[in-house]
Parts: sequence; structure tokens; C-alpha cells
Amino acid sequence: MGGGAGISIHGAYRIATNKTVFAMPEIHIGFHPDVGSSYYLSRLPGHFSSEYLALTGDTLSGEEMFACGLATHYSTAARVSSMEEQLGMLITVDFSDIRTFLAKYANYAFPSEKSVLHRLEMVNKCFGHGTVEEIENALENETVKSNDEWCISTLKKLKEAPPLSLKISFRSIQEGRYQALSQCLAREYRMTVKAISRQISGDLCEGIRSRLVDKCFAPKWDPPCLEQVSQDMVNAYFSPLPTNELDLELPCC
Repeated sequence: MGGGAGISIHGAYRIATNKTVFAMPEIHIGFHPDVGSSYYLSRLPGHFSSEYLALTGDTLSGEEMFACGLATHYSTAARVSSMEEQLGMLITVDFSDIRTFLAKYANYAFPSEKSVLHRLEMVNKCFGHGTVEEIENALENETVKSNDEWCISTLKKLKEAPPLSLKISFRSIQEGRYQALSQCLAREYRMTVKAISRQISGDLCEGIRSRLVDKCFAPKWDPPCLEQVSQDMVNAYFSPLPTNELDLELPCC
């Protein structure tokens, strides 16, 4: 989850198990999905693993990770120790050997019937819009039309999230679709510095207080609604830093 996902998700081989849980839940504390998430989430098909996961902070099981491509392999947790032991004995510089090795331990995995992956048409229909307001309107329309439980619960998650974080996270994902990993990391670093310094909003401190410290789960977001989030506020998160800009050289990206 969060930073832990950022450490591992950029690897060439990503093994999920029946005990794996994935999420980028930063938006719930007034932050934004970082550690390169605007790069790897935006490159998955449709709007499920980009806008949907970024804006709701929803969790995925190991089976779901494998099905959507966030994991390259799936195995049972009981086989991990043996896999690690045998992998440590595999002395090779040929990555094809590693692929062959992992294939021996791999299992097929299928998401449960309740998985959101079975609702991709609805996810794309509701989250494939150009603004957060349009996404909420689409969910509201589907709720009125069909009283769909998934639409109701998803809309509730967006309504409870900090409006400013929703807008900057949405823009970050959209920009990430057309940027290299180095550009995404530099931009997310810039956004993080702005959030930590409280130059624009104190939502990060408020989110940590309400959810992690006091655990009252009643944050007072600033601004309190999408209508009060100005374009200038959003733009400020993406503007260059006066000093200490992150300069990355990642030729492989």
C-alpha cells in the first residue's frame, strides 16, 4: 500500500498472492497518489486502475492485481518461502531463466464474483470524463436510474474525500498518461512539497489528524466542496518549486 507499493510496483516481476492487498489510499488523508503511481496506474487499460483507484483509494486483492496487470505472477502465500529459497540459489544473469523459474510457481487466479473487475463497463462509463464533477454527476445519474449499490458506495467515497485532493489527483493521473516515469516522479515530488509545506491547503495535516491520530474520521477539508476549489489552487500544485527541483535521469524510462 502507498509507499510500499511504490517500492515494488516498478519491478520487472511482481508476484501477488492470496494474502496480497494493494491500494493507493493517500487521498483519504488529504494527499495524492505518489511514488510513480500516476505513471503505472495511467498505463493500465481503461479508467479502472487510473481514475477509479486514484480517486477512491479502493483496495485490490492479489487475484485482482494479477487480472488487471499490476502483478506479473500469482502464487499462493504458502509457496513464497520455498520460492524465495530456490530463487536465492538461482545464479544467473539471464532474465529468461527467472521467467522460467517463476512460471513453475505461478498459479492461475480469477477475481471473485463481487470484484469490481466485473463492472469495468460501468467504471469506464462513470470515470471516463474530463472533470471530477462530471464523474460525480455520472455516478449520481446511475444511482437515480438503477439504485446500483456500487454506484452509491463509490459516490459516497468521493463525497468524503478532500475536494482539492480529488482535483489534483485527477489531473496528475491525466498528465501521467503522456509522461515518462522520471517526469511523473518529479511532478509528484513537486506536489508533495506543496502539500507538506501547507502553502495552499492544510488538508494533509487535517487528514492525518482525523484518520490516524484522533481517529474521529470527521475531517474538515479546506476547501470543503468541489465548487470552492479554484483553478489557481490546482495549478499551484503543479507549478515549479523555487528551489530544490527534483532532477531525475532515468534513461530506461
